[in-house]
Amino acid sequence: MKNNPLNILILVLTLFVLAGCMKDDEWISRHQTGDSFSGGVFIVNEGNFMYGNASLSFYDPITRIVQNDIFYNTNGLPLGDVAQSMVIRDNLGYIVINNSGKIYVINTSDGKYVGKITGLTSPRYIHFVNSEKAYVTDLYAGQITIVNPKTYQITGEIITQGHASTEQMVQWNDYLFVSCWSFDNTILVIDTQTDAVVGEIKTGKQPGGLVLDKYNKIWTLCDGGWSKSGTTSRIPMLQRIDPATRTIDKSFSLTANAKPSRLAINGNRDSLLFINDGIWKLGVNQATMGDRPFLSTENHLYYSLAIDPQTSELYLSDAIDYLQRGLIYRLSPLGAKIDSFKTGIIPGTFCFK
Repeated sequence: MKNNPLNILILVLTLFVLAGCMKDDEWISRHQTGDSFSGGVFIVNEGNFMYGNASLSFYDPITRIVQNDIFYNTNGLPLGDVAQSMVIRDNLGYIVINNSGKIYVINTSDGKYVGKITGLTSPRYIHFVNSEKAYVTDLYAGQITIVNPKTYQITGEIITQGHASTEQMVQWNDYLFVSCWSFDNTILVIDTQTDAVVGEIKTGKQPGGLVLDKYNKIWTLCDGGWSKSGTTSRIPMLQRIDPATRTIDKSFSLTANAKPSRLAINGNRDSLLFINDGIWKLGVNQATMGDRPFLSTENHLYYSLAIDPQTSELYLSDAIDYLQRGLIYRLSPLGAKIDSFKTGIIPGTFCFK
């Protein structure tokens, strides 16, 4: 007996309707399977804006096996619209879904869904202060949201005093430093004991990435804004901040046409790397930037960069054309190729177990 195309279409539409009507928890409980993820790295694939095709991959550097679409395959539910970042704490992975306005929580041992945080506007990154308090930055909300990661509830907010967009975070002692990215030039200082903004540091245009080096100095990469971002002088910069005095004590100016992104630091926290066409590298004690990259592009469209904190191996993503599955290149600390593999669409961030 031949399958009737009309019947097949009706079945598919019925499944979509059921998935839309059910709550995530109910749908997942009916479709959840199990897998096993030991040491390795999760790759958060952004997917295309408004397409809802974000996904999660996992790569084991020992076996060199990559597993794609693990959130969907494990839980029977798409990850959502634009997966931005991921953090692991206490064997739980918190996946921030930007345009869906939520954070999914999974067990990192088997990929199973365990909960979600909702009610967010356009979340970007999550930072844990302790087991019962975390901060979530936001692209549009004009506030940092305070959540309880145990109960998945929003418990408060920190109004960012005229700074609409907040991005990455790094903590020094009891103080959290937060970059204000879109059209801004500010890093906020927040007292994590009082949840209050207690200071501001003016930087180059559009500070994004933040890392803490071995000497407890904070580095930020300012992309300089775009030609249409309301700035007349576009000077990208790599800057170092003394968190004790809240001042910039070192700046490296890049060329006006530079488009730096994805600041990362190696396992020893003594070398910085970032994308600017090729991959640039700077020792934290270096006096000058140098005039050539550590790694050239070699016709790749490098989109993202991360460094394994245990081995200092490099992971570079190539978004190719932003429509097909992206490529990941795994390199030694010296830049020698070790492996390459395909993941989901627009591999954006990496989260090491």
